[in-house]
Amino acid sequence: MGFAMIYLGIDPGTATTGYGVIKEEKGKISAVNYGCILTSPKKSLDVRLEEISEKLTEIIQKYQPFEVAVEELFFTNNAKTAIAVGQARGVILLTAKQNHCAIAEYTPLQVKNAICGYGGADKKQVQKMVQMLLQLEEIPKPDDAADALAIAICHSASRKINNLK
Repeated sequence: MGFAMIYLGIDPGTATTGYGVIKEEKGKISAVNYGCILTSPKKSLDVRLEEISEKLTEIIQKYQPFEVAVEELFFTNNAKTAIAVGQARGVILLTAKQNHCAIAEYTPLQVKNAICGYGGADKKQVQKMVQMLLQLEEIPKPDDAADALAIAICHSASRKINNLK
């Protein structure tokens, strides 16, 4: 009789941070919860970052994930957006560490490869595979939550591969 492993996937953002909690038990994965941490653009960046940290702490304390998987930044043409997402990512990494979580990071390419077997997969393909892999009745919404679940699934698969090595 094995025990369940809980993983938390996070898709960082300043306005919208997606999160996905999955459980792996006896080689099968299932969705526990998913959603988004939303912050208002009317608030200052420091307040928004604090809100992300507080809400993420609540999620970590509620689900007690074994590990947290966070998407790495990919190059964007909008430097202002990249900096803001980078700041949110830094807060997310710090919050996970402060809550004693091990952290893994994956590029969008790694996530697409793990979920679809193809790094050029589009968003809809990834979302459909997340739905199938987690045996959900419909594609998880919003997109940021589906992306976070994909990151968690990627981490679960990567752990299996690394344990075989």
